Amino acid sequence: MSNIQTQEKLDKKEIVKLFKDGCKPSSEHKIGIEYERLPVFSVTSKAADYSSEFGVCNFLRNFAKEENWDYITDDYNIIGLKQEHDTITLEPGCQLELSLKPEKTIGGLKNKINDLDKKMKPVLDKSGISLLNYGVSPLSTHKSISLIPKQRYHIMAKYLWGILSDVMMRETAGIQCCIDFESEEDATDKFRIANKLTPFMTAMFANSPIRGGVETGYKSFRALSWLNTDNDRCGFVGQIDDRFSFEEYVDYVLEAPMIFINRETGAVPVNGKLSFSEFMENGFNGFNAGIEDFNLHANLYFPEVRMRNFVEIRNHDCAGRDLQYSILAIYKGILYNRSAMIEIEELFKPFEYRDFSELRYNVPKSALNARIGKYSVKDIAKEILYIAEKSLIEMDTGEEQYLDAIKEYTLSGISPADVIIRNWNGLWNKDVKKLIKFVSE
Repeated sequence: MSNIQTQEKLDKKEIVKLFKDGCKPSSEHKIGIEYERLPVFSVTSKAADYSSEFGVCNFLRNFAKEENWDYITDDYNIIGLKQEHDTITLEPGCQLELSLKPEKTIGGLKNKINDLDKKMKPVLDKSGISLLNYGVSPLSTHKSISLIPKQRYHIMAKYLWGILSDVMMRETAGIQCCIDFESEEDATDKFRIANKLTPFMTAMFANSPIRGGVETGYKSFRALSWLNTDNDRCGFVGQIDDRFSFEEYVDYVLEAPMIFINRETGAVPVNGKLSFSEFMENGFNGFNAGIEDFNLHANLYFPEVRMRNFVEIRNHDCAGRDLQYSILAIYKGILYNRSAMIEIEELFKPFEYRDFSELRYNVPKSALNARIGKYSVKDIAKEILYIAEKSLIEMDTGEEQYLDAIKEYTLSGISPADVIIRNWNGLWNKDVKKLIKFVSE
């Protein structure tokens, strides 16, 4: 089907409506998670590949058969599975991502994940694959990790610039939290506060100090890789201003260079030749912009916090031992309680945009030992925890229990990376297998 220039132009109002359609009453607010893990072969400790006899594709095929999940394919290649609203998909370097239907409670998500893990384990064991709760590939580097056969990832890999973009795509695993909003004002308040929280959360949950079998000198090498990937589409959106409308967010996305568009004949590379606003105005190679083009373009925009018809908070190393639920608990405690949001704003009053921006660059190396202005990040982190815990206790849902995992670290002034570094240079004697055992639990 041709897509010719006489077609009606996409209107910005139609795009803004996508975000407005996300507004829902607070009684319907839920919490969501996207949870990526690194698959490694248990015997070799190397990253599990896609296509070998015991590779990740074979795992997906066997799991689908055992548990009655449907395939998600790209040009006949299996790139994920779906069952109703839940998906298990592959990131570019075979990282396994669980994306589950949002739940009212953190416990609801935890039960789902535990159930899925229990079902996946025997199938993974047969393939000799372990899933790591860790932020970066501990032994294999991007040079030995092939991209999965998904057309979009191959186009992205050729396009994305930045000295660590290949590391980001092929080696890293993170956790994202999804939060609902009731109005545009509520959405933009949550968006603004979440942006200010992210460098502190990156510090608290730093969990990727060992990469390629060596200590890197960074507590979150995953966060470092994002700092060195395509600044046209990563980082903060705007200046994390006091007021930030849906339309202003859309304007930032529209000005980002496009990577490609999808048509019936397949992907059409754009390779940064024009922004989405130019595509809306002038078309590209005889194609006009449609709403699906915007959705694709917005999904190829990777800020710390991304606005959709919910708020998606992106920048956390993958972590296990219930730390993944601590991430959700902090955001739920703060962003679903108006007085907690006000307290956080008060906490952040001494800082300007420049302070948060500088902190983003200091946190990957120093985590909680970084400073913001004249303050220690570890002290601010303790205040963040205190505000979240107080709020969750007020909610009377018992979800403050999910903070216990991170309290053990933050109240001692350390991140998970600090424990790994100590063990790496001590008990483990720099043995990758011992690290892998630790982050498999």
